[in-house]
Amino acid sequence: MNDLPQTPEENTPSPAPAASRRQFIQQAGRGLVAAGVAGTLGAIVPSDAEAQVTLPSQTGPTDVTLPPLYASTEAKGSGPPNPQPRDQRVGYAVVGLGHLTLEEILPAIEQCKKAKLVALVSGSPDKMQKIARQYSISPQNCYSYADYDKLKDNAAVEIIYIVLPNSMHHEYVLRGARAGKHILCEKPMATSVKECEEMIAACNKVGKKLMIAYRIQYEPKNWAVQRMVRDKTYGKVKLIDMGNTQNVGDPTQWRLKKALAGGGSLPDIGLYCLNTVRFLLGEEPTEVIATTYSTPGDERFREVEEMASFQLQFPSGCLVKAVSSYGTYNTKRYRVYAEAGAIDMDPAFPYHGIQMQTFHAPDGTEHKEQPQITEKNQFAAEMDHMAECVRQNKTPYTPGEEGLQDHRIMEAIYQSARQGGKPVKLPAVAKLDAFRGSPPTQS
Repeated sequence: MNDLPQTPEENTPSPAPAASRRQFIQQAGRGLVAAGVAGTLGAIVPSDAEAQVTLPSQTGPTDVTLPPLYASTEAKGSGPPNPQPRDQRVGYAVVGLGHLTLEEILPAIEQCKKAKLVALVSGSPDKMQKIARQYSISPQNCYSYADYDKLKDNAAVEIIYIVLPNSMHHEYVLRGARAGKHILCEKPMATSVKECEEMIAACNKVGKKLMIAYRIQYEPKNWAVQRMVRDKTYGKVKLIDMGNTQNVGDPTQWRLKKALAGGGSLPDIGLYCLNTVRFLLGEEPTEVIATTYSTPGDERFREVEEMASFQLQFPSGCLVKAVSSYGTYNTKRYRVYAEAGAIDMDPAFPYHGIQMQTFHAPDGTEHKEQPQITEKNQFAAEMDHMAECVRQNKTPYTPGEEGLQDHRIMEAIYQSARQGGKPVKLPAVAKLDAFRGSPPTQS
């Protein structure tokens, strides 16, 4: 007889290999049936054969599919998000830590499947330190505006997302291109046609991609409207009525300073109307008629226009009426009028909660319908698209040329307004989607 004490390892039975959740559930079901549902779930142990588990491989595909839970008559869920492994995602440096970045862009990048946040650039060290801690960004990946050019030495940064006042876009795109990085730039692209052309040239010179952050062109309900318009679901589209308005507050904010913003409500929120209608139709306007107005004595509008109203004529005959305002209650909407029906987007342009409704009368009675389209984070969608374009070497759907075209049209709008609403002709563009690149992946 061996009187030596046993070690804890000798006393403890070897654990059985872990079974998968599905194997356990299946075995539990069989055990319950065999026991006449007399035993307890805790007494059911998977067999050794069913419990064998292969350790996960670090290579190969990562997408997971799950069996359906409901009958085919039920609405399908969105399924697992299936993000790429973090070490395969494209690294972003975000420049500027204002409202848009902190409230929308940084939370959105956490939802991305193909992109990740790896660096921050800010002129506020204290704020950047706090945000870096929130998003686990190391101190060496935090840069001041003076250190911005050092991004060239950070291999983890592949794309720079510029979220700065409009007048700063030009400089930071040029410097980002010289640093050898791809650029995602907030809209409006710049403050002039000349600046846009220089930004495109700078990125082309170093072989880097430039994308403008037109988030509406990556939003699923607006894509649904585009398909209906182009497929002539309700016949030919004759008229589109659009409005994007809000009542701005602090008169000292940069959006009300011409040197920083380049203009007032037109390039900031009127641009949504302009760019969205070009996206829906795929055409380019041939003529613009416009007017601008600012309330006398309102200190907010000493440098930039309060309101802009413009009318666009398109080659197909479609007439577009649009208005933007910095001095009225928040409204973000448009309605498409076709021969046999209408499409209402109200609200159409917010970050969340876009609503779509259709109207038609196929049997003589008007039908109002709200298509059930799953909402997606617009910022995550556009950042993932840019990441995909970098990985697959594709031209972004909204490249610099798309931003340049909007600026050409906005300059014509301002020209018409200065001339008392005189029509201004625009160069004819025959090709559809002439300034766009590869469409985003629809999933």
